Amino acid sequence: MVPMRSVSIRAVLSAALLAAAACWLDGVAGVASGRDGRAMSRGTVRRAKPPAAGWDKNTRKTFYDDAFAELEGERPDFVAATRTVVVGGGQQGGGAAPVAGGGFKWSAIISEETLSDEIKDMKGVLAKVVASQSDFKGGGYETARGAFASVALAFGVIAAYDQDVRWKKDAETARDLFGRVSSNCKVGTDQSFNESKVRVADLESLLDGSGLTAKADREEDFRWSQVAARAALMSRLEAADAAVAAAAASKGDFDKAVDRVLRDAEIVAAIGEVIQQADYEYHDDDTYRGYSSTMRDAALKLREAALKKDYDAARAAAGALKKSCDACHGDYRS
Repeated sequence: MVPMRSVSIRAVLSAALLAAAACWLDGVAGVASGRDGRAMSRGTVRRAKPPAAGWDKNTRKTFYDDAFAELEGERPDFVAATRTVVVGGGQQGGGAAPVAGGGFKWSAIISEETLSDEIKDMKGVLAKVVASQSDFKGGGYETARGAFASVALAFGVIAAYDQDVRWKKDAETARDLFGRVSSNCKVGTDQSFNESKVRVADLESLLDGSGLTAKADREEDFRWSQVAARAALMSRLEAADAAVAAAAASKGDFDKAVDRVLRDAEIVAAIGEVIQQADYEYHDDDTYRGYSSTMRDAALKLREAALKKDYDAARAAAGALKKSCDACHGDYRS
């Protein structure tokens, strides 16, 4: 054997992978061309011949008899190498933001200010919806369903937030209470109307600085899909899409609405992350997850552009965001 002590583990692995790939590609070429003139029927798989029992002289020089005895240094940590690193609240790679230990860094996607503003604004929407029972039953319950889902999502994020933020003590209870009323607002009944009025009073109490006295009485494990149904979140995504499109129409419009663009971008990013969770329908569909991830990442680029007040970058990100939403709606229905 030729001594190769200076060769790294990466070089050895690369050589081995190249040799294996060459054998595989040779087999594929044979299948595609119908080697030996024999016709290939549809669905038939012809595999490459296995390698010879012994290596030729040149090939043997590529490998060690015992790599562990020859190579020096520690093995590379391939798991650590693929982990996304979050530095200073930003993200490398533009994807999600895992934290060492398996947690999730929500502060890399959405700010405390956005969460607070979203809850306050949805409270105003809900107060109008429950002002009239007849209006509620006449279609207002659909607005209530979406608004409660948005509030539930905000409190769900607060409950899991990686920093100490307002309402964190009551967040889990609020998450479940508002998630349940959102589900019950699928129909406009006396029961859903009365529950909605109680939940709006709870929301006002939280905003005034008081805690919650109601209990959620959860009897099963927490699931995002029960707290914020994807269909109920669609109205919030549509509102964000409309606001972003209007702001992207011109630089003047963008400059006037940049704060709103920033907030909507963070909300969309949070929704894009949440609807990939394992309990949502299609969560194990690679195409669906691709759409959701693309939406989240486009929203994060839009947020970055809004922070920099960069109209051209914001317009490009807004276009990518709309494209991802349209593509997903074309293939999936909530």
